[in-house]
Amino acid sequence: MSDDGKRLLLVNEEGVEFTLDIDTRLRSALRGDHGRTGKLEIEMDSTLRPRDIQARIRAGETPDAVAEAAHTTVDKIMAFAAPVLAERQHVADRAQRSSVRRKNADSAGGARTLGDVVAHHLRSINVDPASVEWDAWRREDGRWALTGEYATSKRKGSGHFTFDAPGNYVTAENEDARWLLGEVPSVAAPTPRDDLRQARQRRLTSVPEDELPLGDDAIDLVSDTPLEAFLTEEPPADDLPQEVVEEQAELAEEAADAAALDEHEPEPEPAQPADEEPPSRRPVKKSRGRASVPSWDEIMFGGGKND
Repeated sequence: MSDDGKRLLLVNEEGVEFTLDIDTRLRSALRGDHGRTGKLEIEMDSTLRPRDIQARIRAGETPDAVAEAAHTTVDKIMAFAAPVLAERQHVADRAQRSSVRRKNADSAGGARTLGDVVAHHLRSINVDPASVEWDAWRREDGRWALTGEYATSKRKGSGHFTFDAPGNYVTAENEDARWLLGEVPSVAAPTPRDDLRQARQRRLTSVPEDELPLGDDAIDLVSDTPLEAFLTEEPPADDLPQEVVEEQAELAEEAADAAALDEHEPEPEPAQPADEEPPSRRPVKKSRGRASVPSWDEIMFGGGKND
């Protein structure tokens, strides 16, 4: 040992001298305190004390994050982290056996535990309740935060709860937590609007039934058939006379054009009194400048209404 007690003087077989600084671990080894050597090695390798490591793990940090902050390896901090991780899992299990406190609780339903409520909801949508990953950590105010990570074919997320250990109850803190409780219904995607179909049906229903060549079938035919089907050169599958197909194509085009002009045309003029119309049959009223629809006789035998 050097005179100042800070170094060891060493010499090898060839007579070459070396010096070795004496640190805490070496001093402990020289004194024969081998039982504390492993713990001292962890303390010296880490920039965090064991108490700090446990506090950060209890607050929700992962061993990887704490090891990185301590500038050491995960293996060297697990001796302190493992007991706290077991504590967190114990609290998460206990929270699932506690009651659920809701803002609008159903008094007739009675108190139910968190685990039972979540399991009932997930089984109703064919999801295994065991697929939820639960975890807990202690907050600064002394209460425990509880999370439930879930993933289904239609939704995934992390439910956040607050667990009151003395009161033995949990409360939901976000929408994912309320979804796990079955309080947030699954909303189906809205059906896309079919403006062309609606315009055709609105146009055809405004025409008297006896003026449609096919009666009520014209509404279904024109509404369910695209314009391209009327414009093709292939004959229709049901062998409708060619004249009917042409008239239906014109009717479909009129419906589409009229629908586009519905909101831009002025209001129709008041209808004439009923006593001024011929008693035998009223002509189709022309509304908003639209062309009248030919009758069945005009389609089958040709000619106009004045012939």
